[in-house]
Amino acid sequence: MGKPDGIIKPKTKRSKRFLDAQAPKLAETVKNAMIMKGGNTSETITQALKDIYSLKKPSAVLYKKKNITRPFEDSTSLEFFSKKTDCSLFLFGSHNKKRPHNMIFGRLFDFHVLDMIELGIEKYVPLKDFKNSKCPEGTKPLLVFAGEAFDTNNEHRRLKSLLIDFFRGPTVPAVRLAGLEHVLHFTALEEKIYMRSYRSLLKKSGCRTPRIELEEMGPALDLVLRRSHLASDDLYKTAHRQPKALKPKKKKNISHDAFGSKLGRLHMQRQDLSKLQTRKMKGLRKRKSKQVATATGETPAPEEAKMEA
Repeated sequence: MGKPDGIIKPKTKRSKRFLDAQAPKLAETVKNAMIMKGGNTSETITQALKDIYSLKKPSAVLYKKKNITRPFEDSTSLEFFSKKTDCSLFLFGSHNKKRPHNMIFGRLFDFHVLDMIELGIEKYVPLKDFKNSKCPEGTKPLLVFAGEAFDTNNEHRRLKSLLIDFFRGPTVPAVRLAGLEHVLHFTALEEKIYMRSYRSLLKKSGCRTPRIELEEMGPALDLVLRRSHLASDDLYKTAHRQPKALKPKKKKNISHDAFGSKLGRLHMQRQDLSKLQTRKMKGLRKRKSKQVATATGETPAPEEAKMEA
């Protein structure tokens, strides 16, 4: 019998480790990005790719050689390099007369292009022009999105999702206050996107909570939306599907109201109130009628004996 299609049996331990690393996992690792430039580039694009690579490190691969390809027309070379380097994100830079200083952000699903958005650089201030201290390599950034378009426009919504995937960094259970050093701010205004990078400084405020100041550390880019290739709703839904093991199990008899308060329902057996233990007081203690008669030397009336009982 022949081997089933699509199943590759490793011949060495090294190839086995490589295939195990690429196999699907319940908790996915950090998404790697490949950053490459096309056949024609400008100095602005070359420097911008290097600066974005410095923000994305160490989860990025920078290609120094030129790659003569056009992602919107033929994406086979991108899919080949993605499978070779195990990268699910890419940033492609190019420059020509029709589309000067061009960048394409994109992501792949199952080593096939899912969606990509083309942005043009209108204004650019490189990282080296900001003469101040930078954040350490691998710092998880705080992403801030401002502008109505990120919530109303479909293209801007996909761009927001794409930028979050690209810059989010590793998934961590908690972040300490001193670890929020890097802030990436994206502002959407009409068809333009303004990208700014800040370093947060913790200053003395005279109380327990420090005063936070933002110091721009670069790079700064003014971008304009050009072309986009968006996945269909069905494919986009398939790419976001989670395995059953990660889905939270529904707890019985627990619900939430409109204000988010947690409500629980308890099922108990019927209580016998005659056996309910109440507060013990000397005056409420039950006394027998015989003991009362002996103490007073008189026989109590039936009504009084009943009341005392």
